Amino acid sequence: MSREATIERTTSETAIRTRLNLDGTGAAKIGSGIPFFDHMLTLFARHGLFDLDLEAKGDIEVDFHHTVEDAGITLGQALTKALGDKKGIRRYGFAYVPMDEALVRAVVDLSGRPYLAYRPPSAVEAIGGNFSFQLIEEFLRAFSVAGGLNLHVDILAGRDAHHMAEGVFKALARALDSATQIDPRVQGVPSTKGVL
Repeated sequence: MSREATIERTTSETAIRTRLNLDGTGAAKIGSGIPFFDHMLTLFARHGLFDLDLEAKGDIEVDFHHTVEDAGITLGQALTKALGDKKGIRRYGFAYVPMDEALVRAVVDLSGRPYLAYRPPSAVEAIGGNFSFQLIEEFLRAFSVAGGLNLHVDILAGRDAHHMAEGVFKALARALDSATQIDPRVQGVPSTKGVL
């Protein structure tokens, strides 16, 4: 069974098309108009072994916020659609990822109940002078709400903003790869309620 989905979202601020294949090879074709964000989504695909195509046209001349947030929404919706009824999945996943001096932990539960607990250091400088570190939280929140997942991301150590951001996207990818895997021991949906 193919576990892939395509989502299109058009608003007065953005137009985004996202295609996600959970059982891919890590291939990515990303074009958001925001080079650093493209880099992070490429890392996400590569380290989660997801195939991800994302094309976005947003009002980036105003701010990167709308494009980053709406990309999170479409990626979360694609995840939900690709997972289908969630039968046989592991459901939970976690990963610790070091990136030089930075260390990030991501833990996910594909529960259908959205929640984000994000613990970054305070007052992190912008990356490359124009990508606000705060946008990472906006992406994670949009992704967790639209994807119906409980997500905890902790930046346990770090000084360099680029390294910390990279750790976040890689850890999220690795945790999701684990949580979305089919486990042949799981009968039906991994919940005593019988539904996720």
